[in-house]
Amino acid sequence: MPVEITLDAVLSKRRMTGKELARRVGLSETQLSLFRSGKVRGLRFSTLSRMCAVLDCAPGELLSYAFDPADLSPLATDDEV
Repeated sequence: MPVEITLDAVLSKRRMTGKELARRVGLSETQLSLFRSGKVRGLRFSTLSRMCAVLDCAPGELLSYAFDPADLSPLATDDEV
């Protein structure tokens, strides 16, 4: 997947642990760990906003994107899934 989670770099730069971020944002450590590892399929904007507020950053600092031509292929229909 061309979208990568760059949260660890931001945490390191801010000298904050994932545990502290989870507590301040109101997430379980497990939820934050799943996000950090890229194992989640979605993220609420309200959660992203709280993370950005706590870390004093923009959403683009938590996520990066590398172009993949497959992203331009038609989306799968219900029949294909």
